[in-house]
Amino acid sequence: MRLIGINIPDNKRIEIALGYIYGIGQSSAGKILKEASIDVNKRTRDLNAEEVNKIQSILERTYKVEGELRQKIRQNINRLKEIKCYRGLRHLRRLPVRGQRTRTNSRTVRGNVRKTIGSGRRKVGLK
Repeated sequence: MRLIGINIPDNKRIEIALGYIYGIGQSSAGKILKEASIDVNKRTRDLNAEEVNKIQSILERTYKVEGELRQKIRQNINRLKEIKCYRGLRHLRRLPVRGQRTRTNSRTVRGNVRKTIGSGRRKVGLK
């Protein structure tokens, strides 16, 4: 089944299946189904067209999802970079933004992933 351009699995409960949409988690899925007065244990394949339309209208009216949400997040990060605040500078330097330590444990953010000990270091040319 397709909802706002996203393929949602048919064999899962609708509460879980709504989580496949970017920006919808379990709590917001529960709120959507409560507002649409649909049973949370109902399978996606068992929904009729009227129930699907209810869910779709609630999503379009109330929530920012998928492309719109990604665009909003990107705009927020660009704004932080433009005003050169601390978080924006961390984004610019591709370092952890939320206060994590960087002496160790920031390899994935820095792009220096080590599979085995000593293999992530840059090779120094032979003298």
